Formats: sequence, C-alpha cells, structure tokens
Amino acid sequence: MGKKKRNIGVIGVPIDLGAGRRGVDMGPSAIRIADLERHLEDLGHKVTDYGDLDVMIPETQKVGTGKLRYKKPILAACRELMKNVETCLDDGRMPLVLGGDHSIAIGSVAGSTNWYARRGEQLGLIWFDAHGDANTPETTPSGNIHGMSLAVSLGYGDHELVHLGNRAPKVQARNTVLIGIRDIDKDERDFLKKSGVTCYTMRDIDERGMRDTLDEAIRLASDGTAGIHLSFDLDVVDPEDAPGTGTPVWGGISYREAHLAMEMFADRANIVAMDLVEVNPVLDSQNMTGILAAELAQSALGKTIM
Repeated sequence: MGKKKRNIGVIGVPIDLGAGRRGVDMGPSAIRIADLERHLEDLGHKVTDYGDLDVMIPETQKVGTGKLRYKKPILAACRELMKNVETCLDDGRMPLVLGGDHSIAIGSVAGSTNWYARRGEQLGLIWFDAHGDANTPETTPSGNIHGMSLAVSLGYGDHELVHLGNRAPKVQARNTVLIGIRDIDKDERDFLKKSGVTCYTMRDIDERGMRDTLDEAIRLASDGTAGIHLSFDLDVVDPEDAPGTGTPVWGGISYREAHLAMEMFADRANIVAMDLVEVNPVLDSQNMTGILAAELAQSALGKTIM
C-alpha cells in the first residue's frame, strides 16, 4: 500500500524539554539536511514542508515542580503540534513529524487520532523504542515527559496531557505495539504487562526475526482500525548505527532490520502518520543518525533496492 504516490506534510518540532540531555531540538534540521524532501520527491511523492513549530527553549522556561519537568511548555507545544497534524490531514497530506524528543508524540498521536475519531474511526499505534515510555508521574524516576508519552496516549498519567484534544485514550491497548524495548523501569514493566499492549523485546526479535515480529505487529495494529500511526524513536537502533541519540542502549535493532521493518510497512500497512524522534546531532557522528532517519522515511514510503 505504501508504494502509492502520496502528499506528505513535514512538520518539525525542535523541542528538547522532555529529555534529560540537550541537543535533540536540532533533530529536525539534521533530518532535513539529509535531503529528506528531495529523496521523497524522487520517489514520486509531493512534499510540503510546514516548517518548524515555535518552541520555547529550556533556558527561558521554568522546570516546574514535581514529576513533570517543563510540563507547561511541552503541553503548549503538543497542543500546537496536534493542530498542525490535523491541518495537514485536512489538506490531504500524511503528517511526517520530525523531533525533537519523544514527548512530541503526545501531540502528534492526539492530532492523527482525533482527526480519524471525528470520522468514527480509530488508529493503531506502532511504537519503536529502546524504552517503554510508559511511566506516569507516580512511577517516573526522572520526571522527563519523553518517558511518559506512550502511557499518556493510552490514557494514563497527567490529566491535562492525557485529555489533550478532549479525548482519552487516544489509542486502544489491543491495537498498540511496542517494538525493540531493552531498557525499562520496574514499574513500567508492571504497567505494560497489565496494559494489554503487545511488547516485542529485543529477545523476541532475536528469536523470531524482524519479519515475523512486524507481520504480527501490523496485523494487531490494523485490526479494526483505519490505519497506523508509526512513532519511531531512533534509539531503538543500535548505537553503532545510530550514535546521535540522548539515551543510547546497546543491543538494538540493526541498520538492516530497521530498513526491513520500514519496507514491510510500505508493502503491507496503511501508515497514516509518522514520527521520527530523538535525533541528537550534538551526540552524532557526521550526521549518521539524521541520515538514517531520512533513509527510514524513504523506506517506509516505498523505496526499495530493486
């Protein structure tokens, strides 16, 4: 299905308020510099770049109290992103959201799912990540909101974040799949086990292979839904292939596995929105991770070797 020519809307979200390390706000530029637009147009797609959201930087913002660091500016950015994603879909374009840290998925998932909900339809969610992103204010060890974004999308956590766009939950657990996890907190593990989300750890991928894992993930996320929101954290890829990310964990999926997964999405799934997040050029080597993000977008949108 992904081979069809699409209208794509690129939205940059230069935010690093949700993460613990600085620099991920430069991610959208790093992905664009890798000639994202030209490569997608070479595949026959039409690309409109909506530019970057105007996001506050941490130096000008209050951290806030308690277990939700920078909640106020993150909520404002996510609300703005939600509206931009909905506008993009109104314009007949597939939103391709460039982060920024993974807190932005709170806004992008709200935008895509709200748009489809108004048409009486639901979306599935496939989330690639080394981490669970399933903490709540009660369980978070760091207070960083990028570690809560999946829980929020499932309807758990801070009331304002959860009810962004006046709908909660954004996605059903039975249509939500987490792939590539290898570093999760104890409370997150308990939450994920009870939640009904399907989780594929690196051991599952090692034992079953990426092809079988993806086949099942697409089936689960597509069951009774209008399509899939794909949220891809570059730290799911092994740091050897993706060094430019703030929370690297060894033993991730390989360059080839990542491309196989994206090509399978193009062949077998209806991806209606996509996030590429956590590219941190400050930590990168010659923009390897920015280039990889741009390549993965191409594979998900129909690029093949032959």
